Order: sequence, then structure tokens, then C-alpha cells
Amino acid sequence: MSILAWIVLGLIAGFIGSKIVNRSGEGVILDIVLGVIGAVVGGFLFNQFGAAGVTGLNIYSLVVAVIGAIVVLVLYHMVIRGTAR
Repeated sequence: MSILAWIVLGLIAGFIGSKIVNRSGEGVILDIVLGVIGAVVGGFLFNQFGAAGVTGLNIYSLVVAVIGAIVVLVLYHMVIRGTAR
């Protein structure tokens, strides 16, 4: 997958993941970054459980990326809340 495809997939996954986790986005840049990281994490997790990871720009890859983005966003919020105390 090209860098542009990862950015597009990351943007969509980060946006959807942000809406699921905290109902408001983290900002466009942070949504893209966390979405791309989430796509990688989701692909890794799916590979660990024997399923295919991110395979391109398709619905399956979007679902994998969104699940990964949710995991990354939950961890991100745990760290941010933990350091804000």
C-alpha cells in the first residue's frame, strides 16, 4: 500500500475511532497519526490471531484499522489522563 493510501485509511479509521471512543475528534492531524498507528496495530493484532491484517483500501482493512485505532485511542486516553493528574 502506498503512503497516500495509508494516510487516507488512517484518516478514516482515526475519525471513526475518535467518534466511537470519545464522541469528538482529536483534531485532523492527531486523528490521522493515531489512525495510521491504529491500522498498523490492528493489522498486527489480526495477524496474531490468525486473520489477515490490512490488505489494501477496502472495507475489511477499514474495519481492521478502526479496531486498531480504537485500541490506540483507548491507550492514548489512559496515558493522557494518567499524566494529567
